[in-house]
Amino acid sequence: MTKEEFPDLNRPDWQATRDSMKLYARVVGKVRRALAPPEKHWWHVGLRMAAEGPTTGPIPGNAGSVELLLDFVNHQLVFTTSRGQRVAQPLHGQPVAQLGHETMALLDSLGIHVTMDADQLAGERPLSYDRDEAARLWQAFSAVGLVLAQFKGSLREETGPLLLWPHNFDLAFLWFSGRKVSGPDPADPENADEQMNFGFEPGDAGIPEPYFYVTAYPKPDGFAGSPLPAGAVWQTAGWTGAVLPYAELLKQADPAQHLLAFFRAAQKAGARFMKD
Repeated sequence: MTKEEFPDLNRPDWQATRDSMKLYARVVGKVRRALAPPEKHWWHVGLRMAAEGPTTGPIPGNAGSVELLLDFVNHQLVFTTSRGQRVAQPLHGQPVAQLGHETMALLDSLGIHVTMDADQLAGERPLSYDRDEAARLWQAFSAVGLVLAQFKGSLREETGPLLLWPHNFDLAFLWFSGRKVSGPDPADPENADEQMNFGFEPGDAGIPEPYFYVTAYPKPDGFAGSPLPAGAVWQTAGWTGAVLPYAELLKQADPAQHLLAFFRAAQKAGARFMKD
C-alpha cells in the first residue's frame, strides 16, 4: 500500500460530515439488528466492509435476502435483494428521521417490514454532508480496513469479524486468547472470554481526532507502559489502551507497515501479560 492511500483528514469542518455519516450508519445498523439472527459478542449489529462503504451484508428479507449498502463513494443508500430488486436513495444531508422513514418505506415496498421505536429515528435537523469529505473519510476507512484484515489474518487464535460499529462509527475486530475470565458465567461470552480489541476510531468525545486503539479485557497488569512504535502512546484516562493518532501515521514513510507494527506490538504485550 502506498502513502497516498491514507488521506490527510486534518481539514476544516470535516467532523460535521463524519458525524452525519455516523448517524446514517446507525439507521442502517438498526435494520441489521432488527433482521439479522443474533450472534455472540453482538456481532449481528455490526456492519461489514464493502468497497464503497459499510453494508449489512445479506440479511433475511422477504422470500430471500436483502442488503443495505451505505455507498459513501457515490453518496447513496442502496437496497439490493436476492430476487434482483435494486433501489437507491441519495445521501445529501437529510435529517436522520427523514432517512429513517424513507428507509422503512423502501423496505416496505420490497415486502420487508421492520419495526423500530420512534426515538430510534429521532432527529429533524438537516445534517452537514460534504461529498468530498465523505469520500475522503471512507478512503481512510478502506485503507485501514485492509491493514486490519491483514493483521487479523496473521493471528492463529480465534478472531471475530472485522466490523464497523454503527454507534461509535469505529472499525474493529476482537482477538481471543482461548482462556476464560475467572468469575463471570462461562456461558456469557461477552464477559467470560479473555480478549483484545483492535480498531480505528475517526474521533470521539474523548479524543476528537482520528486514532487507532488496542485494548485488553480483562486489563492485564503491566500491559500499559509496554514499548510501542514511534508516535504511539498509552491512554490511561477514562480507559486503558494503546493509542496511535492517525496524524502520526501520516508522518511515516510506510504507513501500512507502521500500523501493522503498532498492532503487533500491543498484541504481543497483551498476550504476554495475560499469561503472567
